[in-house]
Amino acid sequence: MEIDSAVRQRLTNANQIHLLAYWSELNDEQRQILLRDINEVDFERVNQAYDAIKQELLTETNGQTKTETPQVIDDIMEPIPDHMAGSINEASKEQLDTYRQQGLKAVSESNVCVLLLAGGQGTRLGVDYPKGMFDVDLPSKKSLYQIQAERIRRLEQLANEQYNTHNATITWFILTSEHTQEQTEKYFRSHNCFGLKRENIIFFEQHTLPALDLQGKILLEEKYKLTKAADGNGGLYRALKTRGVLDEMKKRHIKYVHVYGVDNILVRLADPIFIGFCLEKNADCAAKVVKKTIPTEAVGVICKVGERFQVVEYSEILEQTAHRKKPDNSDELVFNAGNICNHFFTVDFLQDVCQKHENELRYHIAKKKIPAIDNNGVHVSKPTQINGIKLEKFVFDVFPFSKTFAVWEVCREDEFSPLKNSSGAKDTAITCRRDLMLQHVRWLQQSGAHLPSDIEKHIETVGKTCEISPLVSYAGENLEYLKGQKLELPISIDKKNDKQEPDIDLPKKITLTNGIKPISIQTNGIHH
Repeated sequence: MEIDSAVRQRLTNANQIHLLAYWSELNDEQRQILLRDINEVDFERVNQAYDAIKQELLTETNGQTKTETPQVIDDIMEPIPDHMAGSINEASKEQLDTYRQQGLKAVSESNVCVLLLAGGQGTRLGVDYPKGMFDVDLPSKKSLYQIQAERIRRLEQLANEQYNTHNATITWFILTSEHTQEQTEKYFRSHNCFGLKRENIIFFEQHTLPALDLQGKILLEEKYKLTKAADGNGGLYRALKTRGVLDEMKKRHIKYVHVYGVDNILVRLADPIFIGFCLEKNADCAAKVVKKTIPTEAVGVICKVGERFQVVEYSEILEQTAHRKKPDNSDELVFNAGNICNHFFTVDFLQDVCQKHENELRYHIAKKKIPAIDNNGVHVSKPTQINGIKLEKFVFDVFPFSKTFAVWEVCREDEFSPLKNSSGAKDTAITCRRDLMLQHVRWLQQSGAHLPSDIEKHIETVGKTCEISPLVSYAGENLEYLKGQKLELPISIDKKNDKQEPDIDLPKKITLTNGIKPISIQTNGIHH
């Protein structure tokens, strides 16, 4: 099998002729695989991407520092103006109720969808399946996907009840990658979409880019196969356009999109308060943020740079800037809006970005130790040194194109606990499980239930459990029937068989009433 002259010329023009270096060693099947990979590459896009980051890459590779960049950023960055920002801690109860009603109204009219960024594998967690399938060892054994699906179901129910309708639909768009698409779809099918209608879950796959060496040459994973990696969560915008997703949103009369990352176990999908706030501000693009735990926390901050809004990474800010305090409040940082990958967009804004600005989004460099064929033609599965780069775009890179930007600050303990690491003190399955259970403890306390005074210690150190199903409560509501009741750990409150009353699993038999009829009780798996 001879190589087509047109293919050879295309590679020569793109300065990637090295991809044919082992052609003579390949069998026909391997040659077909290599040709397929080559034909799928947009070499012009790859070369443009490398050219855009080449100077930055070469400067870093040569050991030079870019002292001018952080200084320039520090000189021109400003906090988000007060009139564009809001906080769940500072808004009045009446204002929060107004936001919530506005958000629920939009949900009841099926104008709101959620879009999940689920292209990441569970590599850092030590598993070989998509992160959304991960079980943090809750008593219910629910995965991240199931928790999110049940929050959608509960929110649809709340909107229907509030506005006396039966038609509230939250379409769930799920952005997968080459590595997660098949497993994710199979997982949802095997669990009957967790009670959601299959036609309201839409999977679509982000694009890939070849990994490059430091000189811009495409790396070979094998002698007959190119390395490929997803183009970052900012690849969302290209996929929205090329996969027909924007057209589907328009067809479903969706106006507002809530975009979030898969790994946050506390995420409130299509949060009606956040949606209502954005509608009140007439925002075309908005972000949820949390206050930084310390000035130098490794989290990007949302701020104003010039006349535009963007996320500035913690590594780009001088330490003195990170520690700056507001003049009227010595305890409040000037740059305190920590980005948590939780965003609101109007469909019109996304349409404009995808049509006019997607090619303007800059690529970010991720230097990696990439398994590849080395210069001697040997496959190196675990390189000892960085040998290449992956190019990524970030979902927040579209903020500068917003005409009416807004920021909504929420409580970290209520809305942000990401799952990233297999071990350590931060962002693990242990911390996610603890944070979710402590939230459920607070919900019970707010409902008027009586709990042991040292209950937090029992959950954190003794390992006792408290879990409330999202089907019972989306954000702490629907627990009023527990007022005045004395509860002991472990506690499990779930909703089964679509009954109105929750099933409650407690360590001993007690009688609970909701003023009308007894709630069903479970003790050690026995229904009373």
